[in-house]
Amino acid sequence: MTLTLLKAWQDARQRLERAGLAGPVIDARLLVEAAAEATRADIVTDPYRALTPDQEATLADYLARREHREPVSQILGRKGFWKIMLQVNANVLTPRPDTETVLDVVLKDFPENAAWNVLDLGVGSGAILLAILAERPAARGLGVDVSEDAIAVARDNAAALGLAGRTALLRGDWTAGLADANFDLVVSNPPYIATAVIATLEPEVARYEPRIALDGGADGLDAYRVLAPEILRVLKPGGRFAVEIGYDQKEAVEALFRGAGAADVHTTRDLADRNRVVAGSKNPLETKA
Repeated sequence: MTLTLLKAWQDARQRLERAGLAGPVIDARLLVEAAAEATRADIVTDPYRALTPDQEATLADYLARREHREPVSQILGRKGFWKIMLQVNANVLTPRPDTETVLDVVLKDFPENAAWNVLDLGVGSGAILLAILAERPAARGLGVDVSEDAIAVARDNAAALGLAGRTALLRGDWTAGLADANFDLVVSNPPYIATAVIATLEPEVARYEPRIALDGGADGLDAYRVLAPEILRVLKPGGRFAVEIGYDQKEAVEALFRGAGAADVHTTRDLADRNRVVAGSKNPLETKA
């Protein structure tokens, strides 16, 4: 029996529903489109177009992997974030809509044509840094990550987006070796999940995403204890910062940044109305002792 685009999508949706997966309609469509080299419009306007045998085999492989809870982003090797498309794999976190809240917070503070320097600590795929640079053509950025494999992904993404000329990438331990008062903006999505909680997460996260990018220590706050004073150190006077947090970490992370001397510390909620980004600034009158 010939497998058409429409039948492939219907069968894939039903298969993922039977597997108990969340979002089977969207996942099925994305996998069919990728396997059949089709678009969403093709399924609507040319629903009876037949898949080739190779395309059917590819789709079967994709669906089996998804049934085993491999994220669609890793199956396809790409994920949209903000207004850009990123390559992703098992060495980096899959970019999530929650993290776009960082962009909502920081872009309003920096004029489009201003020449400013941004630092992304724990750059991963490059999602935050590259989305900022895509929006601010006069800005330049440095991304730091402890994982050489993550740096490789970010480097490929910068090149694919035409941003390599304004993006530097460094394998390092947070701010180690970076000079004082050198950046106008520092952003970070550090690991913030408590160690004991990781095993309880959805398999797409617990099995397939890099633990080093998830594990925030016993209480999830280890990274912030390091980052709060260091972010203030590398910021220029008057510079701003924005860090993603877990939904229940607002008070603790705000306190760490206030304790480090940050000004205007506040938290912004994401589209699901959960606490998501702690932001603030370095005192504009602060100078080195």
